[in-house]
Amino acid sequence: MERPELPLAQVHAFVVLAEELHFGHAAARLGIAQPPLSQQIRRLEDKVGHPLFSREAGRVTLTPAGHELLPAARRALTDLAGGLTAARAVGSGRAGRLRIGFAASLALTILPGLLRSFRQQFPDVHLDIREMTTAPQIAALHDKIIDIGLLREPPTDDTELGFRTVLDESFVAVLPATHPVAAHRTVRVGQLADSPFVLPPRTIGPQLYDQITGLCATAGFTPRIAQHAVEWQTVCALVETGLGVSLAPASIRRLRFKGVAFRRIEPGTVRTRVAVAWRKNDQNPLVTHLLATVSQDPPDGR
Repeated sequence: MERPELPLAQVHAFVVLAEELHFGHAAARLGIAQPPLSQQIRRLEDKVGHPLFSREAGRVTLTPAGHELLPAARRALTDLAGGLTAARAVGSGRAGRLRIGFAASLALTILPGLLRSFRQQFPDVHLDIREMTTAPQIAALHDKIIDIGLLREPPTDDTELGFRTVLDESFVAVLPATHPVAAHRTVRVGQLADSPFVLPPRTIGPQLYDQITGLCATAGFTPRIAQHAVEWQTVCALVETGLGVSLAPASIRRLRFKGVAFRRIEPGTVRTRVAVAWRKNDQNPLVTHLLATVSQDPPDGR
């Protein structure tokens, strides 16, 4: 970028004099004496190489060169003022862009209320919302692709990221409505031992996957995986076709599938953790504001 040729003070003096067409009035408006104003205009005219004002018979008028320069000078001052305002807003966290990754199932629980509360407090912030599973969110945080993550079962050995639990919820059995145990209000996990399972792949959420298989191990069996599906909505759709059963976070019950039954499980002591994640060294004030919003109105687990 080329260095600006005209000093800002000279441009400002030029615009004020062009509006007043009177050196005394312009100097008073600028809060300076008349001689310094005349010097600034003279220096500006020297840079342009042509007179900008005609001074004849006690009258000050713009020359053709002055008329040509005036719109650009006004734009420069307006753009700078707007840039300063925007910079101050971003610097204070009242404006800017916040990139948020979220697990799809959280659109059924904490995401709507959190975004609504944040937007009420910071309406000028642009929210860039990206649906991502847990492992990609962790990678995106490290790569500075997102600023905030909303994910399930965060890793316990990541020292560069901060995690704060915002919700924990129980698991439910996800069954075809025609499954023999769907007639019961509560299902023992061991009753699913002979059924094939539909689960998200371990690669996208290792901790959650291990929790689910751990529930099965506690019940005395290893789940036989018939199909993997990345999103819980797809898991439920496959269960509806009779492809298998699943164990899922309780919020999945908010999905509506005619041919799917959601049932409480025994034992029901294992709960899945939802956390907000961020880079510990991130100086973005919008991240601080988002974390404060979570603290103001933490969601309840179910």
